[in-house]
Amino acid sequence: MKLQEACEKLNSLVGVRFDELFSPSDMEMIVINKGRTGQLLELALGLNLSSSRLDFEDGELKTNKCDANGNPKETIFITQISRIIDELIQQRPFEETHLYEKISNILYVPVCKDGDPRSWMFLPSININLNLPKFRTLREIWEDDYYSICRQLKEHIETSTDGFIHTSNGKHIQVRSKDSKPYNPIYSNIYERYISDKNHAFYFQRQFVYDIKRLNNM
Repeated sequence: MKLQEACEKLNSLVGVRFDELFSPSDMEMIVINKGRTGQLLELALGLNLSSSRLDFEDGELKTNKCDANGNPKETIFITQISRIIDELIQQRPFEETHLYEKISNILYVPVCKDGDPRSWMFLPSININLNLPKFRTLREIWEDDYYSICRQLKEHIETSTDGFIHTSNGKHIQVRSKDSKPYNPIYSNIYERYISDKNHAFYFQRQFVYDIKRLNNM
């Protein structure tokens, strides 16, 4: 499915209470597992849950917990870094990275989670395509964030007391730990050793949401 087709389908779901969209058993799962919301949206759009590199043929779906005004309550997971750690250390060109593949064309869907889960609803989505002139500033921010984070990770490995990577921040993007027991340490072939005691991932910080809302309204 193309991202634009999904965007059109999503328009018909905006503002509809979850108890009108999903079955009672699905609602139970949403309460137990907060990540289930995004999965159910994928199914509602006609997507097959899979381990594909991208959610759509030409882009990625990102949902986020928000209030009724679309203000973010959480950061947004992008992708894990364990398999790409060495390309980050080597600062592979931004446009050639797995990160760029994940964020170059996004359908961002805020989910209002105020009150009872039965009254939750999807809010109007935003399509962020870095190839469009209106998002040129955003592309520049994310590219700067990427290179800054690469430098921070390398500095952590080489200068921190434990020799591990630690939380690294840009303006919109950050890398921080994302793992659960049993932990999955990250091994670097460049340094020929483990450079973390658990997995880490890229996230969008909350400022990302405020800025894309502003850009989308320009």
